[in-house]
Amino acid sequence: MNKGLIPGLTFAAAFVLAPASAFATDVQGTAPEARSETAVAASAVEGAPTDAPTVVFLTREEHEKASARRALARPSPNMSWHGGEIMVSSVVESIFWGPSWNSGSFSGDKVTGLDTFYGGFGGSNYAGTNTEYTGSNGRVSRVSAFGGHHLDFTTATGGSKTAPILAEVCKLITNPVANGYYPVYTDVPRGRARFCAWHSWGSCGSPAVPVQFAFFFNLDGDAGCDPDDQTTAHSQGLAALANVSGHELSEAMTDPRGSGWFDSSGAENADKCAWTFGADVLTLSNGSQFKIQGNWSNAAYNAVPQGGYTKGGCIGTQ
Repeated sequence: MNKGLIPGLTFAAAFVLAPASAFATDVQGTAPEARSETAVAASAVEGAPTDAPTVVFLTREEHEKASARRALARPSPNMSWHGGEIMVSSVVESIFWGPSWNSGSFSGDKVTGLDTFYGGFGGSNYAGTNTEYTGSNGRVSRVSAFGGHHLDFTTATGGSKTAPILAEVCKLITNPVANGYYPVYTDVPRGRARFCAWHSWGSCGSPAVPVQFAFFFNLDGDAGCDPDDQTTAHSQGLAALANVSGHELSEAMTDPRGSGWFDSSGAENADKCAWTFGADVLTLSNGSQFKIQGNWSNAAYNAVPQGGYTKGGCIGTQ
């Protein structure tokens, strides 16, 4: 059961962490009820982690290939509920991991920009693209509280395993909550991996607290993960991270632990609209603007006569 929001959780100060050896971490394994479709789909993507259930955000090229395969095979593009919980609300604390984050020339506007993104997600129309979906514990809401970011200048790992990312979350997040979402931004470039980011789930502490978390590569100069933001003044690296951040948080809200909402091929609501944009920017609840892809809506798709589909199932694109 998701816990409620923590009153007054609005601090935005960064926390600089000592080396990993100075901390004791009690990390539990990921949820045993993991869905096989996602694990199989992720393991088929080069570089995707196979040690735990993971849903990957494919690069533009890989997304086009996957969409073409689904178009040939799917009986219906709509998603269905698989009997589990959703995230009624979320508490977000982000982590920036790697020595490069200690350099102003590397961090640039990325840390402050992502703080702004998460600070404006709650209550926004964009967050509202997820609210038609219900689970065993209620309905997804627009409620999301941002609890600030943490900095860890020790050497980060890549995204080939989920366990080190979960361990980093459990090391830095001293009071995890069941509706917590903990994105980890590394300074590791994507290289040959065919995905931009991923999200997964696990638990921290003793007694174990379930958590949702995500992994992000450094996307500076990465054309395969670039939303081509020509409108805002954001750097290319921030624009790329903001877009994939919206994708991963939306999926965590609607399918936090592998038994929420996804279609017959295992694609979640953001997967189905990856790289589908409408207006140049979306305005969040704090007035900030970002170029963020849309999310899939069964209701929007069903409202189109004869189920016709162009962008019909993707909302939040204007």
